[in-house]
Amino acid sequence: MRMKFFPFLLVLLIVSSCGRNDRFSIDTSENRTDVKIQRFDSALILLDTLNATASVKEIYKAYPVFFRQFITAVDTVQPADTLKVARNLRNFITYPEVRKINRRVMEVFADVSDIEKEISEAYTYLNHYFPKLPKPDVWFFVSGMSRQIITDERMEAIGIGSDFYLGADYEPYKSLVYDYMLQNMNRRNLSVDLISTLLFNYFRFDSKQNRLIDNMLHRGKVMFMLAVFMPERPLNDIIGYNTTQWNWAVKNEKEIWNTVVSQKDIFSSDLQLIRKYLNDAPFTSPVSQESPGRLGTWIGMRIVESYMNKNKEVTLQQLMQINDYQKLMEESGYKP
Repeated sequence: MRMKFFPFLLVLLIVSSCGRNDRFSIDTSENRTDVKIQRFDSALILLDTLNATASVKEIYKAYPVFFRQFITAVDTVQPADTLKVARNLRNFITYPEVRKINRRVMEVFADVSDIEKEISEAYTYLNHYFPKLPKPDVWFFVSGMSRQIITDERMEAIGIGSDFYLGADYEPYKSLVYDYMLQNMNRRNLSVDLISTLLFNYFRFDSKQNRLIDNMLHRGKVMFMLAVFMPERPLNDIIGYNTTQWNWAVKNEKEIWNTVVSQKDIFSSDLQLIRKYLNDAPFTSPVSQESPGRLGTWIGMRIVESYMNKNKEVTLQQLMQINDYQKLMEESGYKP
């Protein structure tokens, strides 16, 4: 039977507080972990193309760790091959389209103090709840839209491509990405993506089974913690929805869940089906073409919220150790 979905109504749904759990709030003015963003993007943009070899050596001397990460990630030559690196970077920086992107980067990210403040708050939460986890240096870089995020195995540094966050109205994006992706390619989304990437690196999927429910709830755990670490953000920002998408999901939550269960998708191990629920897309195809994408992650977060509200003795550390996702679902009392 086809489920009935309700169109968006002119009703104000309070996305900033719906489902948020405040019992994990801390005073971030105490024992603060301050973050200073390292501007590798600016250093690269200002590279002296007339004396590229000497300029590359200066950049390497100033940023030895991230320089190696960057070259390894975006180039095919070894970082130690200074002449080839210099030649490739000179060609990259002087390419007309890249020059346009770089000018926009310098405009949009002329001042990053607000971003540093938000990342510092998230790092303070991370250090409070998980003090043994590394707190990598944060770097901005430009790659001509070839890489969005760069990390290393030891998590000494995390780099994020500032050229991916120049605004949904930035004209060159329209020929590079799908329309549905544009809404999150703005300055406001950068810190959310960075902290989300960190958490997914620290807390990797470790279930013995690889069903939709396992993947949904793993992602739901990470989204729940991301919301804790970024308390000033409305929940639609955390999940990457605009307010219309969030309100549609909230309004149709019961119908969404009924679809997942009635179609017996919830315990499916079909990777293609799982991707349809979790991957970024214009809509979640098993549910409705009117829906936002990634509803599996959204439902996963809602189930985790229900679980944590019902089991108030469970700590964040204990939550992240759970890998029996069917048991988590059963103990959540989730009933939309």
